[in-house]
Amino acid sequence: MAWRRDVARHWSEAHFGAVRAATREGRHHISVEVYIGHLDPDAVRVELYAEPTDSGEPERHVMARGRELDGPGHGYEYGVSVPAVRPTGDYTPRLVPSHPAAVVPLEAHEILWQR
Repeated sequence: MAWRRDVARHWSEAHFGAVRAATREGRHHISVEVYIGHLDPDAVRVELYAEPTDSGEPERHVMARGRELDGPGHGYEYGVSVPAVRPTGDYTPRLVPSHPAAVVPLEAHEILWQR
């Protein structure tokens, strides 16, 4: 319950910064700056999402939390490498509440999409 309360209280503080993508050796290397305010970094997950192709399943790749960013906003850089079988523009980072004992539905209000 404390996790849910903290997410509800501080979700509006979260926002995205710069997104970077580079393709080399058949892979897209994508990173994004995510500012989480007063949220616990272990209470959220950053994913790289792509809509399904050819009646398949959507792609969801968990992005690894990297270095802490300088400045206000309590930010981190997140990154992931995916096969370069689709254009980088097909992928969108998103921030999702995360807890081992909780299921977050796709339509949850607390999913923040990078726009």
